Amino acid sequence: MRVLLTGASGFVGRHLHRALEERGDTVAAFDLNGNRDVYTRDALDYFRTNPGGFDLAIHAAAVVGGRASIDGSPLGVATNLALDSWYFRWLVRTRTPRAVYFSSSAAYPVEYQQPGEIRRLYEDDIELSDPQLPDATYGWAKLTGERLAQYAAAEGCQITIPRPFSGYGEDQADCYPFPAFIRRARERQDPFEIWGDGESTRDWIHIDDLVGATLAAVDQDVTGPINLGWGRATSFNDLARLVTKAAGHAPRLKHRNDAPQGVHHRVSDPSRMLDIYQPTVTLEQGIQRALAA
Repeated sequence: MRVLLTGASGFVGRHLHRALEERGDTVAAFDLNGNRDVYTRDALDYFRTNPGGFDLAIHAAAVVGGRASIDGSPLGVATNLALDSWYFRWLVRTRTPRAVYFSSSAAYPVEYQQPGEIRRLYEDDIELSDPQLPDATYGWAKLTGERLAQYAAAEGCQITIPRPFSGYGEDQADCYPFPAFIRRARERQDPFEIWGDGESTRDWIHIDDLVGATLAAVDQDVTGPINLGWGRATSFNDLARLVTKAAGHAPRLKHRNDAPQGVHHRVSDPSRMLDIYQPTVTLEQGIQRALAA
């Protein structure tokens, strides 16, 4: 296939780029600002002017940057609204037949992610005709993108909407929790810092499985939203213990209640994904890979 890929220098984008080329697809890759030495066209400008001609478009370009960016730069994150709206207009204008729009688990209602019993999130928990409060401007942007995807689908474009939970991998930027924990373990930091009380949980999925599930959804013509996760709730305290144990390090845990924490529980119901793809990299294996990288 001839594939357009945006956000190709980002964490998800660069892994998708490699996987697509390994499949034999022809990839036109673009970035979102800031990396013009590698990708000479800005994704937003591209959507405004390019005539199309692709079999598949994958839109992975977004402003995110971890919890500190989501909480500390809400207007910067809101840039995604412009980027996504031009993407969907481009899909319709160019009559691109197949597309992927990366949404996020941040689009889920924060009401369902509070302390107490863990409520696994499933795709129908988001009702776009009557949306509930998502997680910050990043979640609002993704909700809006999903609504725009419905309009583009009504014009004939088949759109897959992955909702990744906590994606991680060996080459992820240090502004995210997983690589930050790996670095602290390598540096033998003691005390070992954790943002918040450490009892909030996340659902970790390795980048290899995130990419594998996305391409499986494309190959099997899955449209609409699909959770990408294991359905395994891991607290930040437990993640710290797993990482430090694997590194042969036994520090004291230090909790920072003044730092951004996000929602309390964010765990998927992965049933729809499991119908088409079985993840292969456990969290323990992912930790070992990252420590060895």
